[in-house]
Amino acid sequence: MKHIFILFWLAASVSHIFAQAADIDHIDPISWWVGMKNPQVELMVHGANIAAFTVSIDYKGVKLEKVEKAENPNYLFLTLSISPKTTAGKMEILFTNGEKKTPYSYELKSRSKDKSRVQGINSSDFIYLLMPDRFANGDKNNDNVPSMLQAKVNRDTLYGRHGGDIQGVIDHLDYLKALGITAIWMNPEIENNQPKESYHGYAATNLYKIDPRLGTNDLYAFYVNTCHQRGLKVVKDVVFNHVGNETWWYKDLPSKDWVHQWETFTRTNYRAAILLDPYASQKDKDLLLNGWFDKHMPDLNQQNAHLATYLIQNSIWWVEFSGLDGYRIDTYPYPDATFTANWHKALENEYPNLGVFGEAWMDEASSQAFFAKNKMTNAHKGVLPITIDFQFYYAAQKAFNEDFGWDTGLMRLYYMLVQDFMYEDAAKNVLFLDNHDVGRYASTVKNDVQKMKMAMAFMLTTRGIPSIYYGTEIMMANDFDWGNHDKVRLEFPGGWADHPQNKFISVGRSESENEIWNFIAKLANYRKAHTALQTGKLTQFVPENGLYVYFRYNDKEKFMIVLNTNKDETTLETVRFEEMLKGVSTAKNIITEETTNTITTLKLAGKSASIWELK
Repeated sequence: MKHIFILFWLAASVSHIFAQAADIDHIDPISWWVGMKNPQVELMVHGANIAAFTVSIDYKGVKLEKVEKAENPNYLFLTLSISPKTTAGKMEILFTNGEKKTPYSYELKSRSKDKSRVQGINSSDFIYLLMPDRFANGDKNNDNVPSMLQAKVNRDTLYGRHGGDIQGVIDHLDYLKALGITAIWMNPEIENNQPKESYHGYAATNLYKIDPRLGTNDLYAFYVNTCHQRGLKVVKDVVFNHVGNETWWYKDLPSKDWVHQWETFTRTNYRAAILLDPYASQKDKDLLLNGWFDKHMPDLNQQNAHLATYLIQNSIWWVEFSGLDGYRIDTYPYPDATFTANWHKALENEYPNLGVFGEAWMDEASSQAFFAKNKMTNAHKGVLPITIDFQFYYAAQKAFNEDFGWDTGLMRLYYMLVQDFMYEDAAKNVLFLDNHDVGRYASTVKNDVQKMKMAMAFMLTTRGIPSIYYGTEIMMANDFDWGNHDKVRLEFPGGWADHPQNKFISVGRSESENEIWNFIAKLANYRKAHTALQTGKLTQFVPENGLYVYFRYNDKEKFMIVLNTNKDETTLETVRFEEMLKGVSTAKNIITEETTNTITTLKLAGKSASIWELK
């Protein structure tokens, strides 16, 4: 008996020695809210051997529905059900291992009651796309962050961090307002703690944290609130296809199928058209959907239910935390289609007004429409409410540079719009002349101010949601180079104290820069006040002789837009447009403010855009 007692005592002592407190380093989402329409939330807990712990919650209104272990013992997934009557506060989650009990304080917040907080994105908007690291340095204190792998600013290379930040954007909101902007879309602001090229934001390492070199979570929320106070909306850029390989959970995966695994590095083929191809091989599909975007960008497997939930909850978290108005989804065709459909449903359920548009970089209109809500028979019924209009981009690249012909020059714009029959609502397409992944438009038109004016006039008066890339308003130029994206991602002049010129103000801009800036600002601000240019019907006439005429109108107002690509002054006989000009007695050119009482003929300057308000 004495020996049995000693063995029992030793066993108990060993058990006591090896029973450890929980060492929890992450719980995502980092907080949640009472009053969500979906009462359930799944917490992903990470800590050394956390699977050895039992979990309990004693908080009124909260029920621990399920505890799931992962393939990796360092993870637990907790499903919580939160009653709408639950009181917001700090909830204790108790982790127990033997005699060791580790409480973890988790915050449940009160959901915002402001129903107008999330405004959405629509055809009344004019979106400004900017790269925060390259726009303006508003806070020098976050230029160098020792804890980051790219800790220091290095402006001597285009691949380095330059020091632009969220505060820099806040400092220039008045500039954007004056330009006529209504919504701001920044390239991803979340942490990108990668050893190189971390400035662009597309290799996330912590989905719940703003990159400390750009600011903080609280500053981001302040930024959104400040934008709303100034009458500006906010779009957040998200990536569901991949993350950076320095992501904390990639370094210790919950399960092997959290990402797509290959024996050796295997790159995607980037051929999204495969998803439309009735003859596509399975090999090509696998490469498209499961191949990695780059060596440092692990490809996420959204068919993993826990990962899918993780990504959906993360998107909900940022909307509720900040009140942002819309999402732009990067590389939209690449993630699992069932996941994206479920993402849309979950976000729409919580935020019916949220604006969502996606990047489907396709060469053909039918391929682009395939991923959006469309009218095509026997086609994929896309759930993407708004698509970025690459067909507009392709048409604009050639329309003002080519000689007019049967299918060239201005005919590019006409045929682009002809394809709109495929969309459920093409008026929701986001239009652009250039962005962070293509050559700058000023280079496309060889720095021709008049061509730039025509392109901007078309974008701001045709159907769709216009957008502009930072610096395009002052004709920042640089051709795109596939080996060097960074040529089109230069610092905005005036965003840094050592810049010799400040182009945020008129005196810092050249005569030609002010000419295009003032043209855009005048037309964009005019568009704000006239719904016919936002949501009005569109009637276009087949271009002839280098002239393109179309009308935007509703029950209250009507506009005639004329693009003239001829070098010399041209006389336009308007009898051809009689069906749209019945009852019109006067016309006012909203750019020159010239008024005419004779509209049977119009004198058009060479290489010009005329926008006439008809009375």
